[in-house]
Amino acid sequence: MIGADAITPQPPVPGTRPLASHAPRTIALASGPVPLPDAPPRRPLGETGLQVFPLAIGAGEFGWHVAPLAASAILDVYRAHGGNFVHMSDGDASGRSEHIVGQWMRSRGVRDETVVAVRIGADNEHPGLGPVNLVRSVEASLSRLQTDRIDLLYLNATTDGATPLEDTLATAEWLVESGKVRAVGSFCHTAAQLVEARILSSAGYPRLAVLDVPFNVLHRTELDGDRRLVATAQSIAITPSRALAHGFLAGVHRGRAPIGRSVRGTQLAASMNRRGHRALRVLDRVARELSIPTAAAAIAWLLAEQLVAAPIVNAREAAHVEELVQGAGAHLTLQHRADITRAGQ
Repeated sequence: MIGADAITPQPPVPGTRPLASHAPRTIALASGPVPLPDAPPRRPLGETGLQVFPLAIGAGEFGWHVAPLAASAILDVYRAHGGNFVHMSDGDASGRSEHIVGQWMRSRGVRDETVVAVRIGADNEHPGLGPVNLVRSVEASLSRLQTDRIDLLYLNATTDGATPLEDTLATAEWLVESGKVRAVGSFCHTAAQLVEARILSSAGYPRLAVLDVPFNVLHRTELDGDRRLVATAQSIAITPSRALAHGFLAGVHRGRAPIGRSVRGTQLAASMNRRGHRALRVLDRVARELSIPTAAAAIAWLLAEQLVAAPIVNAREAAHVEELVQGAGAHLTLQHRADITRAGQ
């Protein structure tokens, strides 16, 4: 195993303070302060000891399609609603998203109240999950974020098929023991790899306590099957990415004409079929019955899954956050869940 540096004193664990101690209950708009509804209860993030708001804000668009000021507005609204879980990747916008989130936390003084999650492995300068590049990628992310630790480190299995899992987890162990990382999660490891990781944890390696896989009303194969069985048996928390199917399940884009030929347009077009429109009609109906936006109904369906702790959603505008957080507090009936599940099959 890799030798560990001396363990430094640990700052407060994010997500453990009472909500009232850090989340304002009004939000300042041009028309004046607007009262906010009570925030939904936070959820345990698997066996990490972290408690998170049941919706994670993804920073994937920050520094790319979302300018720094707009990104700060998104994060401000999210925090005002009680949000404390921010997700990013070391490959997002060449690291600019991490810079933006780091500046926001520093300017607002909210680092200790924020659960910082980073998916590692896609940095062009330090690709993959080999020991050297993994350490360098984490240190580069820490520098961009202007912090001394990452609360949840997702290991991106799609970027490295060569490095043995034991080598990656040995490096993760050193990162945890040195205080640079609090907990370790997985992005798209196979069921067999999750089982191997749990066996290795009995030898002292960190557990993969959280699993990020693409999962939504329309696309379920990444989780359903063996991954779901293993996650259930190991009490692994799921934080689904692509929770809105690249935005299709928000109901904004319903025809092919306006979406263009961009990468995002191609992604949206993949859902524009009979099944996709059938699912959207049912989500529309459920949303009307609950008086919430269509996107919020899609989020509520995910949160009704026992394994799901917090879907990850990228937002391009502060107004999107206002819609999405309604899903975190919505309660679907069994009939609602069954109707949505059937429509998306």
